[in-house]
Amino acid sequence: MCKFSEDNKQKLGNTIIYIAERTPQLSKTKLLKLLFLMEEYMVKRYHVPFLALPYEVWKAGPVAKDIFIDLSDGVVLMKDFVKAEMKENGMYIKAIKPFCDDEFSDCEIEMMDEVIKKHGHKTATQLVNETHKEGSLWYEVAKENGLLEDFANGISNNSSYLIDFTRGLTECAKEHYLESLAIHQTANILKAQAHV
Repeated sequence: MCKFSEDNKQKLGNTIIYIAERTPQLSKTKLLKLLFLMEEYMVKRYHVPFLALPYEVWKAGPVAKDIFIDLSDGVVLMKDFVKAEMKENGMYIKAIKPFCDDEFSDCEIEMMDEVIKKHGHKTATQLVNETHKEGSLWYEVAKENGLLEDFANGISNNSSYLIDFTRGLTECAKEHYLESLAIHQTANILKAQAHV
């Protein structure tokens, strides 16, 4: 389980609010895919993490497990930002307060807008297909670890294998990303410990 500093919680919560305000009928699955696509976009374009969440390779993944659990089992971590409502065909996410841009750079806002413009109108199923297409980060990890057949045959629906965002990056870009990620994670740990 990730520990979230207050800063990280604010950024994550406000990212979800931003998506919810701009995406009608935001299901939990659709939200998880949009968060993943935003992370992937930032890494590919700028070689830095966005939210720096770990994403596991699940059948309907990639999934940020802590967010999945929080939105499935009664919102606790994100309770100050969103509510989750069960409807006949799944869990849907609604913002409970307006978006606050304090934690975001201009390029992050532009990135979120671009991802929502490109993918926000798609269904959860379409987004799963998008993140699972051959050559995608999810596909490559699932293929290398023998998960594609297990998922297809209903033998398994999740795994603890993590998405490697450095795949496909040049060595220089990979080094920059890993350095930025380490700084982000260290700052988060120190800030989280300061609030204990």
